[in-house]
Amino acid sequence: MKASLPSITSKIDHIMIQQQFEFVEAVLGFETANQYKINDKLGQKIYYAAEDFNFLTLNCCGAIRPFTMRIFDNSGREVITLRRPLRCDCCCCPCCLQQIEIQAPPGVPVGYVIQTWHPCQPKFTVQNEEKQDVLKIIGPICVCNIGGSIDFEIKSLDEEFVVGRISKHWSGILKEILTDVDNFGIQFPLDLDVKMKAVMLGACFLIDFMFFESGGGQRPKLFW
Repeated sequence: MKASLPSITSKIDHIMIQQQFEFVEAVLGFETANQYKINDKLGQKIYYAAEDFNFLTLNCCGAIRPFTMRIFDNSGREVITLRRPLRCDCCCCPCCLQQIEIQAPPGVPVGYVIQTWHPCQPKFTVQNEEKQDVLKIIGPICVCNIGGSIDFEIKSLDEEFVVGRISKHWSGILKEILTDVDNFGIQFPLDLDVKMKAVMLGACFLIDFMFFESGGGQRPKLFW
């Protein structure tokens, strides 16, 4: 039986995502499947995320690789599935832009995050299960901030109001230089629809891979 999205998601307004350190990746340079702990703002684990492993796409496609990310609750049930297809990673090309589909429970799409073409700034459109535009996500022109956070603001469709943010937190000079292990925080209204909270998780993983993943011989981007 498919697991439904836990009610705990409806009771939180802040999620912390911690990518797990991979010794083989750090020492030998081989890209390994990403794994993450997902905590509430008190540091209590609520989910665990694991990328499906495919050696060919991991080490040949690097950060632009397609992936399926499976998110499990504390009892080991898969409650959310994220699917990212292989798409273009060039900001100069307006076709085949990045996107991710969020399923909760697995097999049931609840929303999408679609990259919106812009020559100078990261922009995304958040859609519901019927592919209707709901929110926008807008990032900074420079995705580098030594010692500080990098914020992608969650905004209303007219971009007039900020309703939340996805923040890449500074992990320390050694981790930032020697690894691509990242820490993120997601803030959203407490009364935001549970499905949209799951979609924000998907948006965070897409942003991580697009801007802060350094596999396959690539380095994280400094500018969009």
